[in-house]
Amino acid sequence: MNSPAEQHGTSRSPLIDAAALAAHAGGLPAPRPHTEAELAALIALLTGPKARIETVTIGHSRDDASRAAARAFARAWTARGGQVLTVVDWPETAASWLRPARRLTAETPDAWVIAAAVPGFAQLARRLRRSTGFDPARTVAFSSLHTPSLAALAGPGILSGLRGASADGGIWDVCEECAD
Repeated sequence: MNSPAEQHGTSRSPLIDAAALAAHAGGLPAPRPHTEAELAALIALLTGPKARIETVTIGHSRDDASRAAARAFARAWTARGGQVLTVVDWPETAASWLRPARRLTAETPDAWVIAAAVPGFAQLARRLRRSTGFDPARTVAFSSLHTPSLAALAGPGILSGLRGASADGGIWDVCEECAD
């Protein structure tokens, strides 16, 4: 069986090179405050008829909008009887993404919830897939990550299956096998 690194073609350093980050920098929106419709849609994704989600781990960037979204999700999730195993934050730039990746996956949640800016999460996602048991198909995200640049920066196969909610309460997903 291949290691996660071999499965996802990330046997080299998981860091995104500076040129690739710079190429996307102008088109990456900063996280905006979440909406109630977005929050409700994320809860619905995790509580649908076939979902058996009780425990979550929440990850977020250190910007104000991502912090607020993570706090709001944690309040809503625990108010409905769910359990938050841990909350992990990360900077937008780091020499290594291993520490936040390990903290995010130290326990085995039923799902991960992400509120983040694209550059930092793309970097973290690469490390998550290379070094941990992280599964993007068990992950939901706020609208700040709803951009084609996320999958492009993270790389092929890294985030396939990730789902999220848009500000208006719509649902999106990363499906690299789907035709545009």
